[in-house]
Parts: sequence; structure tokens; C-alpha cells
Amino acid sequence: MTLFKDIGLLVKTAKAEEPLSRHTSFRIGGPAEVMVWPESFKELEDVRDMCKNRGIPLTVLGDGTNVLAPDAGLRGVVLSTNRLNTITFLQDNKVSAQAGAKTGKLANLTAKAGLQGLAFAAGIPGTIGGAVYMNAGAYGGEMKDVCESVSLLTDEGILEKTASEMGFGYRTSIAQQGGMLVLGAVFALSPGVPKQIREEIIEFNKRRRNTQPVEFPSAGSAFKRPEGYFVGKLVQDSGLRGFSVGGAMVSEKHTGFIINTGGATAKDVLELIEAVRARVNELFGVMLEPEVRLLGGL
Repeated sequence: MTLFKDIGLLVKTAKAEEPLSRHTSFRIGGPAEVMVWPESFKELEDVRDMCKNRGIPLTVLGDGTNVLAPDAGLRGVVLSTNRLNTITFLQDNKVSAQAGAKTGKLANLTAKAGLQGLAFAAGIPGTIGGAVYMNAGAYGGEMKDVCESVSLLTDEGILEKTASEMGFGYRTSIAQQGGMLVLGAVFALSPGVPKQIREEIIEFNKRRRNTQPVEFPSAGSAFKRPEGYFVGKLVQDSGLRGFSVGGAMVSEKHTGFIINTGGATAKDVLELIEAVRARVNELFGVMLEPEVRLLGGL
């Protein structure tokens, strides 16, 4: 209770023993000891500093769309960026978005404004912070293609990094090295016709609904794409379509996804991930790397 009281002095909104299953797209996860929703970068920095000074574990979540939380929950503080979600249109076809801004909302707002470059991101669930953190991408586009600069909270304070300094690669950036929190980013776009951009978004979203198991809780693609291969084909050719462990199942609609068919636990998902990795490696000599971020030392 002491941690909850102390956190309450720093932020307006905090909850004790908040179920993480309410805040992850997998709908999996036990309670967070304390969960907070900063409403300013000062609140965020104050929480980060308190955790750092006291050695308290700190986990940062956006919409929880690419994570697997432990069944036992997480001790320490879980910080949601959802209330840091301002989107601002700048000059020269640029737009800034705070970490908690939803990726789809940014894509749709820029399309309405006649700015093209983010249509690929309209169907990517989650927030800008997470999208930049992992250089999210879809349909041939990635964050690195349109990101001009990123604001990071580091041990040295708030730093502005250019896209070239972010070390963007396939599902990676320097923000993953530890000690850094994405606060927001500026995107450099180009003029376009709103109707045409909107049609492109509609087509991408249609493809997503037709090919991905959006009707089930999941964390998106379960594995990173190994060079020279497609994950879905490797898993399918391994005879694992529909293979399940408890409530977790390899999607029959897209075998690159693991879905929660109802009541799945983190243990179920982890066992299924390892079973898929072992089978694919046995048959094809390819060791798949999870794309899902495993929290709490899973």
C-alpha cells in the first residue's frame, strides 16, 4: 500500500492490483501492483524517477497490443501512456504525435488532411510509442519510412533523435536498448488527395479483416519474419494450423498468429510458442524469434 500511496502523490490516476487482462489485446495477464496513467510528461518523468531511485520495476504500456503479460501479474509500476495522446499538425506537411496517440487515429486524421504516407499504419493496433519502439509496419510500409524525429526520455533527460539516429531496423530501434521511453515523434508526410488516401486505407483494412483473425484476442504476428521465409507458410507446412495448448491456438485463418480462443493463460501461449518454434526448427532448420514482447521475465 505504501507504493500506491507514494505514486498517488505524483499522478492523478492510479489503481492498485489492476488486472492486466483488461489492458492487453491478448486479454491475458494477472494484476499490476500499481498501474498509473500520467497526464503530462512531468508526471511520467516523476514516476520514472521514483522507480529508478527506489529500484522499483517499471513497465511501460501503450494499448498492450504486442505484449504477453504474466499470469501472476507484474510487481512494481505499470505505466500507461494512453492519456498522452495529443496530435498536432505542423508546417511543411509534418505532424507530431505523443506516445499514447493511437496509430490508426493518426493515419486517419492525416488522410483526412490530405497527407499521405501513413495509410499502411491505419490497421496497425496500438499507439505511436509502441509503433516507433518496434518500428511497426504493414503492407510494405514501416514507421522509419515517415518518421523524421523522436522524443525520448532517457537517463540524461529528454533527448530529440533524428530518424537516422534511431537505429531503425526490422521491428527494432535504439529505444529497445533500455533506459529509454518514447514520448512522441514527428512524421514527415507528403501532399495527397484525401479521397484516394482514404480508399487506400479502406483497401488495407479490408485485406486485414479477410486475412487476419481480428475476431479473436491476439498480439498480432506471433513471430518475426526470418530472412527468406514467411512465418505463416513455415507454420502451416509444419502441420500446425489449428494446433492448440489450452485456450491458445495457432490461428486457422492466418498461421502466423496465435489467438486466445477463450480463457488462455500466458503459460498456454508460451508453451504453444515453444512448440511451434521446436517443430519449425526440426523440419526446416529455422528458429523463429517471437515478435510478441514478453513482460516480467517470461
